[in-house]
Amino acid sequence: MNRTQWAAIAAVVLALLFAGAATVASAGRDDGAGGPRTPSAGSPDAGFARDMALHHQQAVEMSFIVRDGTDDEDVRRLAYDIANTQANQRGMLLGWLDLWKLPKVESGAEPMAWMPMDLRMGAGHAMFKPHDGALMEGMATTTELERLRKARGKAAEVLYLQLMTDHHKGGVMMARGCVDLCAAGTERDLAQGMVTAQESEIRLMADLLKERGAKPRA
Repeated sequence: MNRTQWAAIAAVVLALLFAGAATVASAGRDDGAGGPRTPSAGSPDAGFARDMALHHQQAVEMSFIVRDGTDDEDVRRLAYDIANTQANQRGMLLGWLDLWKLPKVESGAEPMAWMPMDLRMGAGHAMFKPHDGALMEGMATTTELERLRKARGKAAEVLYLQLMTDHHKGGVMMARGCVDLCAAGTERDLAQGMVTAQESEIRLMADLLKERGAKPRA
């Protein structure tokens, strides 16, 4: 992996973190007419915040797992960047829910219920159904996480890159849903930043997989 590619990724990540830090305190202040805007518990804004916080939590977990399973500096650096970025974003999302005085878990609501079917299914994709601990699009199953914990060296690197590519694809789909559905403001801006950053990391992970004689899963 050359320095130019890493610099491009770092620039996107840093821009996203600084933008989030600068705007988190103002979330929910403006309804477009100068008054306060507080989303309802069932709104896309609240649903995205809850679901993406949980989605990010698993990305952080997988990134720490692979750092224990390999000494490869490229993969360890990527895992650190993903863990750091998504932990910070998760804090922002949960902070907004606190600011809005909304629950972090909505009783009885299915994950991603805030997204209409057409946005969730995309271009001919099958409807995702929770299974084996995977609650949302792109999430690794309990079985896959256990495989990652046991893997070492190149096997750990390849599995992590494949699982995280799937994870990012699911995250991008969810973030695009917020861009389409969330009210204009800081959360929607953060969602657009997630799309940009994670699509860039997906391309980087494809390169890292190719270097290891592997490719993303179908």
